[in-house]
Amino acid sequence: MPALAWYDYAIVRVVPRVERGEFINAGVIVSCASAGYLQARIELDDTRLLALDPSADIAGIRAGLAAIPAICAGGPAAGALGTLSVRERFHWLVAPRSTSIQTSPVHTGRCESPELQLEHLMQTMVRSPRSSAHQGGPTRPAARPG
Repeated sequence: MPALAWYDYAIVRVVPRVERGEFINAGVIVSCASAGYLQARIELDDTRLLALDPSADIAGIRAGLAAIPAICAGGPAAGALGTLSVRERFHWLVAPRSTSIQTSPVHTGRCESPELQLEHLMQTMVRSPRSSAHQGGPTRPAARPG
């Protein structure tokens, strides 16, 4: 059995109207210091976002969300933040903000593979249950015969 590694994660949230405090989960950031791992995946559900705020600036929000995986990757594409260590970039990304893109509190766990854990978190915390149901499962209880 492979050794378990400690990892931290935060859910990326989109809060279209900060004053209302409503949000949708749009991605996950995972950091595993022992593996030098820092990755984020973003999947914005436009329909869910527009249900919270029909006037949401989807293009602007998408641009802001796109910066998160770039900062995780580091290097010149991430600007000045790209020179920081993996842990420093993670802490910068999860710092509290009062903008339309925020993160949840940081959670810690243990896993065999940070990459597989990132996919699991995307499936359970970000993707709509309807998306999973359409992959072979029932979408609603069967109707009772009348």
